Amino acid sequence: MEKPAFNPFVMAQSQFDQAADILELDDATRSLLREPLREYHFSIPVRMDDGTRRVFRGFRVQHNDARGPGKGGIRFHPQETIDTVRALAMWMSWKCATVDIPLGGSKGGVICDPHNLSDHEQEQICRGYVRQLARDVGPLVDVPAPDVMTSAQHMLWMLDEFEVIRGERLPGFITGKPVGMGGSLGRTEATGFGVVFTIREALKALGKRPEDTLASVQGFGNVAQHAIQLYNQIGGTVICVSCWDQKESISYCYVKNDGIDLTQLRSITDRFGGIDKDKARDLGYDVQPGDAWLSQEADILIPAALEHQLTGENVDNIHERVVLVAEGANGPTTLEADRVLATRNIYMVPDLLANAGGVTCSYFEQVQSNGNYFWEKDDVLSRLDLKMTAAFQAVANMAKKRNLYMRDAAYCIAINRIAQASRDRGWV
Repeated sequence: MEKPAFNPFVMAQSQFDQAADILELDDATRSLLREPLREYHFSIPVRMDDGTRRVFRGFRVQHNDARGPGKGGIRFHPQETIDTVRALAMWMSWKCATVDIPLGGSKGGVICDPHNLSDHEQEQICRGYVRQLARDVGPLVDVPAPDVMTSAQHMLWMLDEFEVIRGERLPGFITGKPVGMGGSLGRTEATGFGVVFTIREALKALGKRPEDTLASVQGFGNVAQHAIQLYNQIGGTVICVSCWDQKESISYCYVKNDGIDLTQLRSITDRFGGIDKDKARDLGYDVQPGDAWLSQEADILIPAALEHQLTGENVDNIHERVVLVAEGANGPTTLEADRVLATRNIYMVPDLLANAGGVTCSYFEQVQSNGNYFWEKDDVLSRLDLKMTAAFQAVANMAKKRNLYMRDAAYCIAINRIAQASRDRGWV
């Protein structure tokens, strides 16, 4: 019998159910938090550069806003589905609550492939997306941001369209903007740096020094590159990165046992994080199959690509040396893989915590835009470090106190905070 296709929303709900059982949530609260409060499906008609018309499908899911306006990125991806967006919106709710910022969880997406679209065509999709949602988003309602294959330029097109429709200047409507147009210094580094702030704290808990550790990273986009940058700065060595090869529609690993050269790899990488395979070989990298990042002889694994990457089928490939997994991606580890990691006593820094640096800095940007006062970069990154460290300590203390797996501890903290806000509002 053929195995059912992976559904990220089913996984997200299963993770919620597990924590809800630990918390002994009542039925009404479970029912409220297990599904999105609202969601939008719409079509975006676009006149292409060759004069033809194409219609793109778009989504926006607002999972929960009991603690504040919705917050969540917009993905452009050819395999985008409503269930992926639902799962990501739910994870955003938990993520904002885990780091204790006053925002709810949302997410958006458009089924498209920017690799095959001109800048003009992408701009039309951005403006069309906002036209469909302008009544249901805003600085005090739901605040979008960049995600997979969207950028500061996409956000600026969306902001411009929103402001034209509203007839006001509202830079707090969207985050991830260019710095000169209301964006925050430090936003580009925030998610990757946040991952490493939590790795630093996890290594302290494990009694290890960063300079004595090796890491293997899946992905070479913005999150992965900045995680590698800060991990190198604190003394760690990355021996492998894995990324997607657009030309061949397959992923490869680039391995150097004495440590990759980040600057060198960046110089042969396209804007989507794809490394030029032939140039990498010329520079002395061992090119291996894409899933080989799991089996490298490293202490730390950093999945920083897409969801559903550590599964029941491949988790046994993880090298026996690995002691820590820090999830730079959203939902990269399935429930089956989690059980194996827990059995092997591999320390897990879950996505709700590890990659929350991005949404935390987005919150900082929102605060700066709404107040029309902008902070220095060192101020942004020091505030980010404080937030991430405090959140890590809260989750680690909960895990120790209740003898929980770190993911379960993060879920319990987040769900309890949102459940309490929903009760206080009289929703349940």
